[in-house]
Amino acid sequence: MSQNKHQPGRTILASTISKTYDQEIKEKLNTLKKVKPNGPLLVGFLANNDPAARMYAQWTQKTSESLGIRYQLREMEDPDFLEESIIDANEDDEIDGIMIYFPVFGNAQDQYLQQVVKKEKDVEGLNHVYYQNLYHNVRFLDPPDNQLKSILPCTPLAIVKILEFLKIYNPLLPEGNRLFGKKCVVINRSEIVGRPLAALLANDGAIVYSVDINNIQKFTRGESLKFTKHHVEDLGDYSEDLLKKCCQDSDIIITGVPSENYKFPTEYLKDGSTCINFSSFKNFDDSVKEKASLYIPMTGKVTIAMLLRNMLRLVENSLKLKEKRTQTN
Repeated sequence: MSQNKHQPGRTILASTISKTYDQEIKEKLNTLKKVKPNGPLLVGFLANNDPAARMYAQWTQKTSESLGIRYQLREMEDPDFLEESIIDANEDDEIDGIMIYFPVFGNAQDQYLQQVVKKEKDVEGLNHVYYQNLYHNVRFLDPPDNQLKSILPCTPLAIVKILEFLKIYNPLLPEGNRLFGKKCVVINRSEIVGRPLAALLANDGAIVYSVDINNIQKFTRGESLKFTKHHVEDLGDYSEDLLKKCCQDSDIIITGVPSENYKFPTEYLKDGSTCINFSSFKNFDDSVKEKASLYIPMTGKVTIAMLLRNMLRLVENSLKLKEKRTQTN
């Protein structure tokens, strides 16, 4: 009788992890019934022919509606009219959250469009105020009152929540230090995911090696976490030797290479490491299961949960601001 090859680790699907947050979203929606009896409204703008973007839109709609959130997909035949449509949505009191399926133009114009979305409706957390807070390790919008939580970009936040679910964050340590002693590699330094993710993990106490095709950088809050926010050090030009050295010493490997041909070298892994892939392509081959203790092949469903969680946080922030104004008048 043949036996399956023994694999010491576990593969955990994003759908399993997202259930925890889906339940949290349902409970939060119940508390908002008085002010949002029909559920909040999320509007997604699609102005490209990217099948991955359309699939993401379909997943978002399905998840939203299953939880009790209204969702509208607005398709733009001509992306030149997208800015005006976003401005109209900003001013529509019926709409609680706005998102754009990128890429639209695939250049700096996309970064401009991110800033057109009103920060009070920016469920993706891409507004410059949110980014500034993220990089400076500021967790609230209204210090010193600290009643309005800042919004974090969805995919980096999803990866943080995955690491919390996997018990890699140490809940016995103070909040903000719970990755102290952990070493991570993030293979992607995009402005949307890779760089903010490296900053988030470093701000929570980890040493993070941020990798792109040009060089490798080290994000850290310094020895014994002496800084309040992360600092960045260049380690040198990208090379396989330098990557291997960083990986063999790391507890967590996170990949987001947008290429069907890229495969992370399994031999670089430390035994028992945690591997997470947020690319829409499979960045690890099946041999990862022989070395990793925990492997998460995709993050999409957790990202959508974070998107919806962000929207409910925006609704709560808006209600708190209204209440504050009422008390001061």
